[in-house]
Amino acid sequence: MNGSSKNGGGGGGANEYIRRHHRHELKDHQCSSTLVRHIKAPVHLVWSLVRRFDQPQKYKPFVSRCVVQGNLEIGSLREVDVKSGLPATTSTERLELLDDDEHLLSIKIIGGDHRLRNYSSIISLHPEIIDGRPGTVVIESFVVDVPEGNTKDETCYFVEALIQCNLKSLCDVSERLAVQDHTEPIDRL
Repeated sequence: MNGSSKNGGGGGGANEYIRRHHRHELKDHQCSSTLVRHIKAPVHLVWSLVRRFDQPQKYKPFVSRCVVQGNLEIGSLREVDVKSGLPATTSTERLELLDDDEHLLSIKIIGGDHRLRNYSSIISLHPEIIDGRPGTVVIESFVVDVPEGNTKDETCYFVEALIQCNLKSLCDVSERLAVQDHTEPIDRL
């Protein structure tokens, strides 16, 4: 993996997951980064939100509407309407990978009225124990072209800020659902 990593205390386990699942081929005119978030909710609950390629607005605060064309399968396209306040109104995205066993989702942006060209992301979920309860390590990585007139640092900072907002919202929604679900503590041996 090239680019930067915002590990957030991921430790050795997160680094192994990044090495295994978050490989991007980085070209000279691109930037890449990896972000890590720990969520106090079990993997199955967090995955139930992340895997919904057809409903990203369940946890992504900048998405106002999403329409999937055809069946939900690899290669499916979604048209996403973006809320005001961002330098875009629409994005066309293709589902590249959806693995329910490994908890992996990958998308590629193929169009829209924004400057994120050749954007590709991978998000992976991994179980962990947080405060004696089932938790989840969420890792999201991306690669994107650096738009003309911007630096790699500016581009990465902008995309990282969007992803951080999405991951914070995913954390908030998941943890709220986990409290409602009353997940029992795991006995320590």
